[in-house]
Amino acid sequence: MSTASPRPATPRRLPPVAELIVLSVALMLSGGVYLAAYLPRHPSLAPAIVLLAAGALSTLLAVAMLVRIKPFAWQKFFLVSRYAFVAYLVIAGVLAYVFIYDHTRGATLAVLMGTLAVFALDVPMVIAFTVARYDEVSEPFSS
Repeated sequence: MSTASPRPATPRRLPPVAELIVLSVALMLSGGVYLAAYLPRHPSLAPAIVLLAAGALSTLLAVAMLVRIKPFAWQKFFLVSRYAFVAYLVIAGVLAYVFIYDHTRGATLAVLMGTLAVFALDVPMVIAFTVARYDEVSEPFSS
């Protein structure tokens, strides 16, 4: 009877997708907290716009790195991201409602909505990536 132990899993070297998304989330939260701290007054939008642009750029870089990973468990990624996206869409919607209900208007509201949009994409993407990266890749993605 053989008592062979399972061979140790060698971790795959993947690009820093999760790290870039977490950076983007931190930037989105920083910009959102900055703007929310000034409400109902009108804050200077420059810091929040810079944080939003940096967060969006970080997200775009993460997506560019993510789509180049071969092989990858795309089915698991899309399964997880769908449900997480619905949850975070509800969260972003509730936050948007709060800002609108509090009479936030104009450019401040636009920057907050942009921040919520990037946030609502980032979190489901990092959750789905974290799950899919450890899943066995059995077949290539097909629509």
